[in-house]
Amino acid sequence: MNSLIKSATIIDKNSEFHNKTVDILIRNGIISDISEDIKNPKNFLEIRFPNLHVSNGWFDYSVCTGEPGYEERDNLLNTLTLASKSGFTSVGLQPNTFPVTEKSTEIEYLKAVAKNSNVNIYPIGALTKNSDGNELAELFEMKNSGAIGFGDYKKSIVNANVLKLALLYSKDYNIPIFSFPLNREISNNGVMNEGKTSTSLGLKGIPGMSEEIQIMRDIRILEYTGGNLHIPYISTRKSLELIKKAKNKGLNISCSTCVHNLFFNDTHLGDFNTKFKVLPPLRTQDDIDQLISGVKDGSIDMVTSDHNPLDIELKNVEFDKAEFGTIGLESLFGALNRIFPIKTTINILTRGKKVFGIEETEIKIGTQADFSLFNPINSFVFSDDNVLSMSKNSIFIGSSLKGKVYGTISSGKMTLNE
Repeated sequence: MNSLIKSATIIDKNSEFHNKTVDILIRNGIISDISEDIKNPKNFLEIRFPNLHVSNGWFDYSVCTGEPGYEERDNLLNTLTLASKSGFTSVGLQPNTFPVTEKSTEIEYLKAVAKNSNVNIYPIGALTKNSDGNELAELFEMKNSGAIGFGDYKKSIVNANVLKLALLYSKDYNIPIFSFPLNREISNNGVMNEGKTSTSLGLKGIPGMSEEIQIMRDIRILEYTGGNLHIPYISTRKSLELIKKAKNKGLNISCSTCVHNLFFNDTHLGDFNTKFKVLPPLRTQDDIDQLISGVKDGSIDMVTSDHNPLDIELKNVEFDKAEFGTIGLESLFGALNRIFPIKTTINILTRGKKVFGIEETEIKIGTQADFSLFNPINSFVFSDDNVLSMSKNSIFIGSSLKGKVYGTISSGKMTLNE
């Protein structure tokens, strides 16, 4: 692929061109020149957009796709296409398919389907067979086939010995073990945050304690075993405090939060709209404020869209019976950019790779082009027209977001939005 990007402001704190507006010449997918005014050498495709900015390719580690097994929700190729159009050049794929991604052959299947995409996929293997929490899956074989971590999507590890064995395994290979922080006995089939709002609505609550107690247990097991522990989707201030203390002790622990848990609080459930039913649930504004501070100072390693397409039939029911989940790849950049300054937003969208040992490239001459292209100042109301997923269960429909994605360049291929 040959192209010439004109008048692009580079955001890459590791690049000598950081904050500079330059032209970028790409030959056969490799950056061959970066300077203020490059003449088009051989009538290459010229890329020009208003207020064009370029950064290293964005990464979202928690993406669900219906394939295999739930193709009516979405399929892998469409998920990768919408990821690319949403600015992502790399995504991690969760194992909640049918069958569950628990074998090396299933990892290889996903990679084979995606081989011609310009989005790099990084499968996450199930931690236990059939994600039932009882017996460890084929971790070593999946790692050798390309799995970057192991966890049972949105399922707690009830058996503490399973976590112990998994963390012992991770010591040798330094690969993250995911432990979803929810004590099922304490959450007791709750459907939203336990507090004033749940009481006024008459809905069964999920107390923050159900998350925090699980994290306390997991950190103690990590202290005993060593290993590499990742706590996904934290949602309370006390969870963050526990993880900060664990990091200060030198434990190998990382964590993430969901962008919607930074954007909406539990009062948004006042009209029983099931698009706001997510897990972990939307918490209080105090929780949000503390999580935002944790993202800024790096205590929270990653922010994810937690992209989870669901059939409309699973959402268009009574609140108590609706499924948890939202799509979010299309809205992640715009939501983050509404909350944070643009340089912080780009840092959030690119820094997660290091948790999984994925190499991060620098924007410099001689490296492969792996770019996200965007305009940071465009504001808009996110609507159905912005949804590219086959499923339409977006929590952000009707929300004011900021920024426009122009496309991506990666793996010698290009995706540009009209």
